[in-house]
Amino acid sequence: MAARKSSSPKVNTGKPGRPAGGRNTNSGKGARAAAGRAPSTGRSSSPRSASSRNVVAREGGPRGRPIRNSDVRRSAPVAKGLGGEQIEGRQAVRELLIGQRRKVKEIWIAQDIDPAAIIEDIEQLADAARVTVVEVPRRKLEDTARSEAPQGIIAFAQPLEEVEFASLMKKRNGVMPFLVAVDGVTDPGNLGALLRCCDGAGVSGVILPKHRAVHVTPTVAKTSAGAIEHVPMCLVPGLPVAITQMRDKGIWVVGLDDDSENTLFDIGKLATEGICIVLGAEGSGLSRLVRDRCDTIVSIPMLGQVSSLNVSAAAALATYEVTRVRMAEQA
Repeated sequence: MAARKSSSPKVNTGKPGRPAGGRNTNSGKGARAAAGRAPSTGRSSSPRSASSRNVVAREGGPRGRPIRNSDVRRSAPVAKGLGGEQIEGRQAVRELLIGQRRKVKEIWIAQDIDPAAIIEDIEQLADAARVTVVEVPRRKLEDTARSEAPQGIIAFAQPLEEVEFASLMKKRNGVMPFLVAVDGVTDPGNLGALLRCCDGAGVSGVILPKHRAVHVTPTVAKTSAGAIEHVPMCLVPGLPVAITQMRDKGIWVVGLDDDSENTLFDIGKLATEGICIVLGAEGSGLSRLVRDRCDTIVSIPMLGQVSSLNVSAAAALATYEVTRVRMAEQA
């Protein structure tokens, strides 16, 4: 871990523009820590330092742009694609750097952030990937954030690249497809938690509708704890058609709904074949067309007083039941 140091003067190592063993915080002016680069001018100094890496202490937006209203759109819808350009939260940013699936443009860290091992880890990963890290006032960071608690860190990256639906229906390394399809889930917290469950259970792909469903927002990224960087996702124009295509490829499509006498624990050997678990939004459940296209509908036994589970909790139970059966088959 890189040692944290105060902003007191440092001894120059002879490398232009880089202080010994830390950030370039020359005389109250932030500067890039890349060797041979002259200090920048007119920028506020950083109150903290870490290992030498691409660091800038400034208040502007990514790549030095001043923040404008158009840059901060808390409720702006995703125009197309999966989204995911703004990633907030420590674990989510760390997994972004570890995943290396897409280019990271810049990382913001609050100037007054408390020391933590994960922050040091992020700094080292960013340094290795040559990603610029910027120290900004916490107020500016929180004004830019689109989730409730960004934890003092925001990353800006290229959008997530969706995979082809056809590729998800194929075996991967000799393993039959294990898919999850989401029908009408619009709450970003639910989708993020669901994706985290899918990653943990070894789901090979998640299918999302292009319309009337949430995609990858900063809240989804944060709630998923970085799972968005590891779980393949695709967008389809309509789930009913996608379900028909999966069935044509020999994939069993199992819908999860309260209104069924068959339970999740009855899927048995279906779990060892190609399978897709379809989950509906909490409250409305599966749409009629989606339900009608499924091979079978199963329910989760509810033995207490409440009548249903949150969609992410249902996803955890369903995906781990498939994983349990598959692991037992391999034993």
